[in-house]
Amino acid sequence: MKRTAVSLGVCWLVLIFPLTVLADLTIEITKGVDNPTRIGISPITRDGRSLPEDVSKIVSADLQRSGLFRPIPKENMLSFPSTVKEVYYRDWRILGVEYLVVGKTSLRDDVYQITFSLVEVHSSRVVFTKVVKGSNNQLRDLAHYISDEVYQAVTGIPGAFSTRVAYVSALPSSGKMQFKLMVADVDGARERLLLESKQPIMSPAWSPDAKELVYVSFETGRPAIFRQNLATAAREQLTNFRGLNGAPDWSPDGRTLALVLSKDGNPEIYTFDLQSRKFTRRTQHFAIDTEPNWTPDGRSLIFTSDRGGSPQIYKLTIATGRVERLTFTGSYNARPRLAKDGRTLVMVHRNNGKFHIASQDLVTGDLRVLTQTYLDESPTVAPNGAMLLYATKQGNKGVLAAVSLDAGVKFLLPARHGDVREPAWSPK
Repeated sequence: MKRTAVSLGVCWLVLIFPLTVLADLTIEITKGVDNPTRIGISPITRDGRSLPEDVSKIVSADLQRSGLFRPIPKENMLSFPSTVKEVYYRDWRILGVEYLVVGKTSLRDDVYQITFSLVEVHSSRVVFTKVVKGSNNQLRDLAHYISDEVYQAVTGIPGAFSTRVAYVSALPSSGKMQFKLMVADVDGARERLLLESKQPIMSPAWSPDAKELVYVSFETGRPAIFRQNLATAAREQLTNFRGLNGAPDWSPDGRTLALVLSKDGNPEIYTFDLQSRKFTRRTQHFAIDTEPNWTPDGRSLIFTSDRGGSPQIYKLTIATGRVERLTFTGSYNARPRLAKDGRTLVMVHRNNGKFHIASQDLVTGDLRVLTQTYLDESPTVAPNGAMLLYATKQGNKGVLAAVSLDAGVKFLLPARHGDVREPAWSPK
């Protein structure tokens, strides 16, 4: 099967790393495809004994969350094979299963080795057999890796279950808002607190190697851009100009940041060389230029500007300085993000007075509204280009939501406490 305006605003601040807390995000699948692929995930154990993490359960949840698969419940299974040789295909055909995942685990020197196979039930064909290894605290990573491999083999699209998401949560505390910068697995598990502040935190963005984040913090009394290493917690302030310092975005090669500064007057797009520490002004216009995002080839920037009278999306070619308008449908298009194909543009689009997430094919110009909620904002695209996350409202509460680029699959990631906003999907 192949299926294919920011507010400006001293702060109490705490750095905490790598504190692990109870997972705050939960998954609520609201829409899947009409005919999902039925798949069986046989329990993956070590000689019949449970693993510290239920790998099979994680794989099943990953695939179900994609909306393209319908895993059969464990209680409906007629047998629990761990190798291809143990598979009785007739049993699985009776259940209407199209694909089956089996696996066995061994443990040596505190290293788990999982040998897993994907089989096509109808043809009794072994699609692949692979081996993955990791320590006890890496079992979730191994499970997500298995999910990625299965997803790609069946759909032809690389999986994105091994990725992470950064986001900002806001919770009232003693009559004031408390802001937290969080990182979690894309399924909401293993949530970690990176930064806590009484002042707003905005615009997290991942480095290409997924080892660092840049973000905006108001802890200095005005917006400033910070860079933080996730493994070491090393942190440095990159900007603190008067006025706006915002919307940082990492270049594909990891050497340069695009950002917005108003130090010379109007908000303009700049680039910042992380090695030479040199700022280069890229736009010069009386209008407001903001929200830059690199194209996948690193040769251009797309950004939001009201130079045409209302917020629209423009493209700046770095080498020539040429600026061209990309969006013409509707009176408001902002917060642009490009998928890895360089062709699919995702943005906040106003339609009938409501803010939705829309995509536009940059070749054909076709625009498609992907969401039906309201006050949708901050889209971020998965590295495989199949899904996007965005912030929205559920009642009066801020939540994260996800939708596939064809709008066929949707799910929510509400937090148990407080609001969540400003999602950023990691590159890998």
